[in-house]
Amino acid sequence: MSTTRILLWIGFALLACGGAYAQEELGYHPRYTTNVGTVITVPLNPASQFTNIGWGFTGGAGYDLTRNQAVVAEFLWNKLYPTGSALQPVQVAFNRAQLGAYSNLFAVTGNYRYELHGNTLGVYFIGGGGWYFRNGKITHQVAIGTGVSCDPAWTWWGYSCQSGKVTTGLGPSVYTSNALGINGGVGFTVRVGEPLYKFYIEARYHYAPTQTVNIQVVNISVGIRY
Repeated sequence: MSTTRILLWIGFALLACGGAYAQEELGYHPRYTTNVGTVITVPLNPASQFTNIGWGFTGGAGYDLTRNQAVVAEFLWNKLYPTGSALQPVQVAFNRAQLGAYSNLFAVTGNYRYELHGNTLGVYFIGGGGWYFRNGKITHQVAIGTGVSCDPAWTWWGYSCQSGKVTTGLGPSVYTSNALGINGGVGFTVRVGEPLYKFYIEARYHYAPTQTVNIQVVNISVGIRY
């Protein structure tokens, strides 16, 4: 089974486990919490040199320590769209005006959330860390000859460089890199139903020192929480 499929199964399992316990309540407040939402991904430098604004999915499940505090395990998937500068040196070397390429960012994190509740509105702060995984592929695998200058775009796609030149040979069929990373952000909630269903919007910064290019993005998430 591919790594991508494994990560997707982890995300679905988190949601399923959270939903199984979401109905149990502790006095005035549920003991368990779940969330699911869509994500707009805004890359920061240096990742912004190689990827445009993207989109994705996030889901999580956790445990309420108190009415205001919770620990939450989350799964994140971001679709990263390459910029023209990420593709142009490769297009020139391959002599292809059209070149297919893709990249994804996955993360499995553990987080602490502190929330202030109102009758309808609320605000919360969240942060934590976990495992971040990035992959990428150029769909046309063509041998690289000698003398190709090592533009930073080559390293984004997993090619290696030596003495300022791209190493001769084929690029990887799928480039992968993973690292431990951190995140932190703030969100706002609006109560939309019973029991305690909430619409949320959140901005969160993610950082992971993945190989060749550090990942730094701000994710804007919109979804439903229980």
